[in-house]
Amino acid sequence: MQKVKLPLTVDPVKDAQRRLDYDGYYAIDQLERLSASVVRVLSDAQVTLSFFIDPQKLVVMKGKAQVDVELECQRCGETFSQTLECEFAYSPVANLDKIDELPEIYEPIEFNEFGEIDLIGTVEDEFMLALPIVPMHSSEHCEVSAHEQVFGELPEELAKKPNPFAVLANLKQK
Repeated sequence: MQKVKLPLTVDPVKDAQRRLDYDGYYAIDQLERLSASVVRVLSDAQVTLSFFIDPQKLVVMKGKAQVDVELECQRCGETFSQTLECEFAYSPVANLDKIDELPEIYEPIEFNEFGEIDLIGTVEDEFMLALPIVPMHSSEHCEVSAHEQVFGELPEELAKKPNPFAVLANLKQK
């Protein structure tokens, strides 16, 4: 099956009534917000979506997405590539007052003024949530060796430095 470019917005109600499935991609240049969050986006975002109506008569958009990005290691400062993968399930709501009525397995997503949802924005949000909090190489691939990483006791160089708060201790005694 040929991969096709996905639409930027969709009408989830109509797509759910037709039980539509999408299998496609967003090009690198379309992922502007993700590009700002990483060093570089390396591949097109591969996305698979299914729209359906569940047994509770709720419209559901379920999907998976994957993209390769380049991140900066926070330990050594070098870049490395990582694959971001995410799975999601949304149920569109007309207004945010209806959120409490949704089952916990679905995330709410709000319609725009045309009754559509911002599909590319939703996928980019999922990718940004999949980013690691502190991106780092695995220990064996990182250029910072294990003995350079300090855990526990301080090295002697740091222990010999004068305490900057010693002056306050003298003031307290007076």
